[in-house]
Amino acid sequence: MEKIRVLKRFEPKRENILSLLHALQRSNPQNYLEEDDLKLVSSYLSLPLSFVISVATFYSMFSLKPRGKYIIRVCESPPCHLMGSGSLVDALKDLLRIEVGQTTPDGLFTLELSSCLGVCGVAPALMVNEEVYGNLTPEKVRSLINDLRREK
Repeated sequence: MEKIRVLKRFEPKRENILSLLHALQRSNPQNYLEEDDLKLVSSYLSLPLSFVISVATFYSMFSLKPRGKYIIRVCESPPCHLMGSGSLVDALKDLLRIEVGQTTPDGLFTLELSSCLGVCGVAPALMVNEEVYGNLTPEKVRSLINDLRREK
């Protein structure tokens, strides 16, 4: 019934599909869209299920598999790449002991890449859930991860 309440916050109009998918994904403790979520959106918006799935799989901010409490997205745009985002990815892989696209065994962190976060002026950057961090170094990333581990 929780998911029905999420749906009812939006008018059943096609242009609300992204907002609906984001809201449903946020309502899931494992930060992903379940098959039932996609079916609900399809029914609620009177859209083919294949269309809803294509939208959910096109945008990198959506996931169809469980993810961690903290989703870390490292920017791979040319400015971030030139400013050292690769070293951030290496530091995160080493620190979290996971590869890109994986979630830590404790379910706390998921490591992903993003083609652009739109914050080139503070490259290299990453995003943790909805918060952006810029002007990063591997040392600053280690500090950020340690802070998040203390928060859990």
